[in-house]
Amino acid sequence: MRKNILFKTLVFITFILPNLNVECQNISSKQIKIEARPWEKNKPDQKWRVYETLVLDSLAGFVPKIVFENMFGSKADIKYKGTGFFRTEKINNRWWVIDPEGHPSYQRVVNGLRQNSSERNKTALKKTFGNEQVWMQKSLTDIRSFGFNGIGSWSETELIAAENNRSKTKFSYTVILSFMSNYGKKRGGTYQLPGNTGYPNQCIFVFDPEFEEFCETHAKQAVTNKDDKNLIGYFSDNELPFGLTNLEGYLTLTNPKDAGRLFAENWLRAKGINATEITNELRSEFVGVVAEKYYSVVSKALKKADPNHLYLGSRLHGGAKNIESVLRAAGKYCDIVSINYYGSWTPKQELMKSWGEWAGKPFMITEFYTKGMDSGMANTTGAGFTVRTQLDRGYAYQHFCLGLLQSPNCVGWHWFKYQDNDPTAKGVDPSNVDSNKGIVNNEYQWYKPLVEKMKQLNEQVYSLIDFFDINSSK
Repeated sequence: MRKNILFKTLVFITFILPNLNVECQNISSKQIKIEARPWEKNKPDQKWRVYETLVLDSLAGFVPKIVFENMFGSKADIKYKGTGFFRTEKINNRWWVIDPEGHPSYQRVVNGLRQNSSERNKTALKKTFGNEQVWMQKSLTDIRSFGFNGIGSWSETELIAAENNRSKTKFSYTVILSFMSNYGKKRGGTYQLPGNTGYPNQCIFVFDPEFEEFCETHAKQAVTNKDDKNLIGYFSDNELPFGLTNLEGYLTLTNPKDAGRLFAENWLRAKGINATEITNELRSEFVGVVAEKYYSVVSKALKKADPNHLYLGSRLHGGAKNIESVLRAAGKYCDIVSINYYGSWTPKQELMKSWGEWAGKPFMITEFYTKGMDSGMANTTGAGFTVRTQLDRGYAYQHFCLGLLQSPNCVGWHWFKYQDNDPTAKGVDPSNVDSNKGIVNNEYQWYKPLVEKMKQLNEQVYSLIDFFDINSSK
């Protein structure tokens, strides 16, 4: 009897346990428990909960390996066609960013590498580094030592480009051009929301006859680095309000002659439906029309101004990332679909699979983070989870990124962001007031437990991709 029980236990451990499907992975491993507080819109008093968390040291069957990376942080032992600029390619069922020399690259990026605007931050930078050039040089050196190979939106791109020219090591970077929000400022009617721009009834001005001409002019003026091989590409906007409320939103705009309202009325009338008969199916179809109009206009202007670099989308967020018609519209015109992913401790494998199927293009996670209570920050703003310590932040990073690496449609991630919010700063975005989002504090000191865990995972990205791909094919 005892032998039989022992035999069944060994069979379970050896054959069944490794194949159990945990939400974040197909490789079953011993997970640690992290206490975290989730964020939910309009619900600031969320309770602390315990989350199962996969970390690199507990990943069953994985053996760390040294993989040589080239100057772009790409996999140096494999080479495909190099075009002199970044591009994408699907190889053996997995999407890749291909660097200018033809090597497959997985993007590990830090957002917001810039000097914050507060006097406190300016004083600390001068005291620590002397000037911005030295700060950028030392910061990029450290960031590369943590296994990152790219710098994301809201960064000092001129300083980054200058450092790329000076150094043998190259950082890819991205630029956000803000087509719709800039048009909105010119037109009037926009306002500041936490994290993004607000529009009347949360309806963008994509049907305005002037929008297309504005995009063409704006692209010509905003595209200044079209010959820079280190530039991956452009985001056209951030977190536009694509949603199921768009149809009623356009229909109820206060100006009866508004181009968006007229379009919505004509669209509904052509279907022989009145406003009382609107269904979720129609709402989903309509927001897809809105998204397609936006992406088609913006991509045309962008590719005309700069045919060399990738169009990275508009950083979908919230409910928009769950709407098939929006992803299909983005996929028709974007080279990579960008998604700001909040609200999930673990990346959802089925959802990421759907993104790839709907868009027919790779995706990149362009914002995520956790905040630590040991930072001394209040952490009352921002959409990321809150954890107890910087070590927990590092474990949360590993857990989330291990989930992303398992998706063959994901080509990288952008951590938000370089530096903590400064509570003394004035006139900042309401979502960036008092939270520990950075990998450095307001005195430009690294959170060592966090960056050490980031480094541990970042340096194994290519080995982990091989590991997950091999196991997924079994």
